[in-house]
Amino acid sequence: MAKTSASNIYIDADTKDELLEVQGGLIEAIQKGAISEQIKNKNYSGDPTSGSVTVNRFANATVKSYGTARTAGSGDKLTNSGKVTINVDTDKEIVEELEKKDIKLYGIVDLARRRVANQAKRMIADLDRAYFSVVEADATLITPTGTTLVEKIDELIASLETVENDWVDGVDKDMLVLTVKPSVYNAIKRYIDTIDGTTGKINMFHEVRIFSNNRQTNDVLCMIDGAAAQLVTVDEYDAEKIPLSNAIGLELFYSRGTESVMPDLIKGIATV
Repeated sequence: MAKTSASNIYIDADTKDELLEVQGGLIEAIQKGAISEQIKNKNYSGDPTSGSVTVNRFANATVKSYGTARTAGSGDKLTNSGKVTINVDTDKEIVEELEKKDIKLYGIVDLARRRVANQAKRMIADLDRAYFSVVEADATLITPTGTTLVEKIDELIASLETVENDWVDGVDKDMLVLTVKPSVYNAIKRYIDTIDGTTGKINMFHEVRIFSNNRQTNDVLCMIDGAAAQLVTVDEYDAEKIPLSNAIGLELFYSRGTESVMPDLIKGIATV
């Protein structure tokens, strides 16, 4: 869409500032509503606006006998053996047309505020689907030996608690996250209700944070918080005159990139 030469008739400086406030509200809604935003890795280096960032993963420190470094004349070098580059290379948009008669009734900013809730939900859905598509592609699925839902999920959690490799020597429960299909979440909720009569939303299962997620294909996923990274950049919320029409385009453009950072700490159960 080309910028209208008479854009000030529709969009003055104050309106642009107000649209940025609307964008701020939309981003806040996404941060609160998207599961991916709450559990993704945010420890990256670099500038997202450049198109890519790097997430570093250093190898474990090595315990040695006292005096080893003194004898060698130096300590161990940090080994960044798990470095992952995240490219912000997927471009998305939400562009809606607003007729001038509606703009006269409500104004651009008021119409934008009316659309923010829906646009935020659609952006949340897109970000979460992209995030969990990557997570599930790298997840190691296990086949539990337990028979009950609780036993199976406990086995999954334990399988992550006991991971040992170059980067990790066991994982504490408070560092883990469970995401489950809504049907599994409801079954867990019924189990908890029978134990303590709790009502309302649950946020913990056996000391592990839990989320109901309808954007994954496996019944249960368990991972360390920050197992994957997703970089998102949002362009300035804008409104433009649509050429040869009496309409304004309300435009939201954003870009994202998603990669697993710790695939060894992502596990799941296909069906419980």
